[in-house]
Amino acid sequence: MVRKMSIPTSKTSLLLFLCQIISALDVPLDSKLLEELSQPPTITQQSPKDYIVDPRENIVIQCEAKGKPPPSFSWTRNGTHFDIDKDAQVTMKPNSGTLVINIMNGGKAEAYEGVYQCTARNERGAAISNNIVIRPSRSPLWTKEKLEPNHVREGDSLVLHCRPPVGLPPPIIFWMDNAFQRLPQSERVSQGLNGDLYFSNVQPEDTREDYICYARFNHTQTIQQKQPISVKVFSMDSLNDTIAANLSDTDIYGAKPVTERQPVLLTPTGSTSTKVELRGNVLLLECIAAGLPTPVIRWIKEGGELPANRTFFENFKKTLKIIDVSEADSGNYKCIARNTLGSVHHVISVTVKAAPYWITAPRNLVLSPGEDGTLICRANGNPKPSISWLANGVPIAIAPEDPSRKVDGDTIIFSHVQERSSAVYQCNASNEYGYLLANAFVNVLAEPPRILTPANKLYQVIADRPALLDCAYFGSPKPEIEWFKGVKGSILRGNEYVFHDNGTLEIPVAQKNNAGTYTCVARNELGKIQNEVHLEIKDPTMIIKQPEYKVIQRYGQVSFECIIKHDSTLLPTVTWLKDNDELPDDERFLVGKDNLTIMNVTDKDDGTYTCIVNTTLDSVSASAVLTVVARPNPPFDLELTGQLERSVDLSWIPGDENNSPITNFVIEYEDALHEPGVWHYQTEVPGTQTTVQLKLSPYVNYSFRVIAVNRIGRSQPSEPSEQYLTKSASPDENPANVQGIGSEPDNLVITWEPLKGFQSNGPGLQYKVSWRQKDVDDEWTSVIVANVSKYIVSGTPTFVPYEVKVQALNDLGYAPEPSEVIGHSGEDLPMVAPGNVQVHVINSTLAKVHWDPVPLKTVRGHLQGYKVYYWKVQSLSRRSRRHVEKNILTFRGNKTFGMLPGLEPYSSYKLNVRVVNGKGEGPASSDKVFKTPEGVPSSPSFLKITNPTLDSLTLEWGSPTHPNGVLTSYTLKFQPINNTHELGPLVEIRIPANESSLILKNLNYSTRYKFYFNAQTSVGSGSQITEEAVTIMDEAMASRQVDIATQGWFIGLMCAVALLILILLIVCFIRRNKGGKYPVKEKEDAHADPEIQPMKEDDGTFGEYRLFSFVSSAPF
Repeated sequence: MVRKMSIPTSKTSLLLFLCQIISALDVPLDSKLLEELSQPPTITQQSPKDYIVDPRENIVIQCEAKGKPPPSFSWTRNGTHFDIDKDAQVTMKPNSGTLVINIMNGGKAEAYEGVYQCTARNERGAAISNNIVIRPSRSPLWTKEKLEPNHVREGDSLVLHCRPPVGLPPPIIFWMDNAFQRLPQSERVSQGLNGDLYFSNVQPEDTREDYICYARFNHTQTIQQKQPISVKVFSMDSLNDTIAANLSDTDIYGAKPVTERQPVLLTPTGSTSTKVELRGNVLLLECIAAGLPTPVIRWIKEGGELPANRTFFENFKKTLKIIDVSEADSGNYKCIARNTLGSVHHVISVTVKAAPYWITAPRNLVLSPGEDGTLICRANGNPKPSISWLANGVPIAIAPEDPSRKVDGDTIIFSHVQERSSAVYQCNASNEYGYLLANAFVNVLAEPPRILTPANKLYQVIADRPALLDCAYFGSPKPEIEWFKGVKGSILRGNEYVFHDNGTLEIPVAQKNNAGTYTCVARNELGKIQNEVHLEIKDPTMIIKQPEYKVIQRYGQVSFECIIKHDSTLLPTVTWLKDNDELPDDERFLVGKDNLTIMNVTDKDDGTYTCIVNTTLDSVSASAVLTVVARPNPPFDLELTGQLERSVDLSWIPGDENNSPITNFVIEYEDALHEPGVWHYQTEVPGTQTTVQLKLSPYVNYSFRVIAVNRIGRSQPSEPSEQYLTKSASPDENPANVQGIGSEPDNLVITWEPLKGFQSNGPGLQYKVSWRQKDVDDEWTSVIVANVSKYIVSGTPTFVPYEVKVQALNDLGYAPEPSEVIGHSGEDLPMVAPGNVQVHVINSTLAKVHWDPVPLKTVRGHLQGYKVYYWKVQSLSRRSRRHVEKNILTFRGNKTFGMLPGLEPYSSYKLNVRVVNGKGEGPASSDKVFKTPEGVPSSPSFLKITNPTLDSLTLEWGSPTHPNGVLTSYTLKFQPINNTHELGPLVEIRIPANESSLILKNLNYSTRYKFYFNAQTSVGSGSQITEEAVTIMDEAMASRQVDIATQGWFIGLMCAVALLILILLIVCFIRRNKGGKYPVKEKEDAHADPEIQPMKEDDGTFGEYRLFSFVSSAPF
């Protein structure tokens, strides 16, 4: 049967087979098995096909192979057997086919040049190496030659030939001077691929006598030096002098001056050339041109594009380099040399050939007796390579016949193989550019099953992950594999399991119930074997609190959390990384049990922080980004462009925004001419803008600076820009806030805000102040002043309107015509009092006053309003006078009425009205008398309750402080209050207004009463005053208590009783601790004092207040 090469179905060489199976499971090879199984030889190491050796050292030709039994080795040289035993200089390493040719002890490397081939052989077949061509390295000396100096005219081209000796391998060429300094190269002077030094045009500075070409031979580590070459460049002036000195006057002489020349190719020559390169090599194409000015080289591919990512330009674009060329790179490549006078081109036709390369190399076969198989050898190249087969190093056509073998071109078909069919086959693919040789063995084995996985191996797997239980096996024929769970379990089948061809049992999603013992059974026709493995399922490790994205300001503190949950039998380790690397070795980084804290955060802490949790079975991680923000760095490289008289363009480069986008830029300016050192706000622009046109004022020495702003704050200011002094000009504007206000009745004070320094637009700033009386046909009166902001016009009429204007001027002229402002000369006091003053009383506390306005001409100023003066003359109820306090109310504007609040009822008032202007008040109107009606009185001034008895209380009161009219009576209301603060029935008594006391009788004893008391006028009742009082207990008890309480013997008796009670309590406490009882409560109840029992009425409503009254009223 045919076996594929993949792990699930193939049988390759035993070693490769086992390596594929076991290495996939990551366990060591079974060395005992390898010792027991036979295997044909396999070449494992050999020297390169083209082997250049150092003739001064021993020659080592490698040939290593493996097989079972270990192979023996033999060599051929130039196609015939190489008997190493007959050459004392040649030895073979033990257990190896590697040859060592002793050159250092008298041997000559040249004597051992040739083609060598190694054969490794055992009872199962023979493997052969490549043909190894041995050649000693050569570094010959330069041939002696006489070098003539090169005399070159300035501007001409020049080629200095190197022509190094032919070495093996070819030397590396470079040009230096006597001081061993490399000669500088440029677009004008450069070294070609052949080592020559090309000058597109020479210049006087090229004159020197030490142009030296060096050849470095790497194999022998030697450098050969050519004789120095001298170059003399003649300039046109010196050349003319030389010609004039050597020719007669009749000769025509004179060198032409240096003339520019169009490009001419120095290499390659002609218009076309060809180039053949092999697939996979580096293609180098070169074009070097002469011309003045120095030509520039450009490369194109006709009908296509230069391959991206594989094309490079070297030697100032004179060399086109394409790496890893393929057949698709074939075509015509054109180089174009161009200068200002013209161009020249050259086309290089490139053909890419190919030495043989593998499509399918033959692979080892491990077959069982009676099985089928194939060896396939497929290669490609240009031209197409030929395929030939060998068996054990012998062309298959003359090799011993094998009835199981059939050759079909690039394929050998094996049918029903037997153990004698084992052999090593060689496939040779060759064309004119090289060859490929591959060994592949066919190993026919008959072996009972073997299980290579160790017995009772323990597998630990995380829940919900795949579990792979190994059963690495070998047998020939290939054994069948079955799996069982438990000692006596049934064979495993179904979708829950995946059975791999290499014997592995896969549980795609392992669960807790999958834990246990599993048995693998391998069987073929030669035998059966089994093996047990064990599976444990663990809980997965989880990060239940992951680190979160953080934004922190510079120098702050930040923490990342990483809280985990894991299987109790697994020991986790937590590692923190920054940007997938270890944390910095910095004491600011504090790693806790479940967090990472960074103190004093800096910009370099910005990055991604990862928490990695590892156990022996799983690993989880979580990351978070830390963004460190700060105020932006200041802008820099400020530049002023486009300077005009009234504008300039300012540009800058933003500083680092420190992870917080710049929202805007603030531009400030300094005027070094008027306010040096003081920076003023100019404008601001969005954060995406880095240039702005600034409006300027004349006669200002500007410097600018820029401040960047982000969400965190403002940057430091940038360095100032260069200074820019604008030209002087006449003022653009006039003073602001011009006013004309008189300070005296006969003057006009004109004031204004002076212009700032940069507003002056030039030197010699002054102000032209002009005024004229309004509505009068007068001419303007003007005066020019400087360094002031005020001018006083004297001798004006009182409060007359004036037209006023102030115009700025400097040495270059006047500002635009200013606008006019209306002002007034000084005010005087009003002349007339308001007339027809009327008062309308609205109620006892409010009145309305009316008056007629005064003529505006008599105001003699700006009318500000009217003032009402009013005062209380006397109270009508008391007929007594008091100190007069005048009240003033101001009514703004041209108002002719107003309200007078807060009057006292039943009183007589006077008022007058005055007009007010900016200077002050006018004369008062005549006094107007008005009276307010009665109102309700205030509460009585006091309420006292005295002389409590068993059934009576005495009330005394004072009349209201503000009767607000004629008192008509008083009203008294009272009601009892019981011990729960409930109110009893309310009793009301009317009392004449002339009374000031009252005795209430027939009250309940020991009872609390609440009293409400107010006064009345004809308008109504005033606010009330309240009090509470208590009647006393019976008089006998009260007097007894008073008498006893004041006696000394009673006080002593009370002290004795207190001492006795204390003794009784102590005795009671002692007896109780001993278990006895003392009925104190019963005795106290039996001997209670009848005089201190509560006295209650029949209904028991107010009884406790009598006891309270008795106690509280007893004298002490």
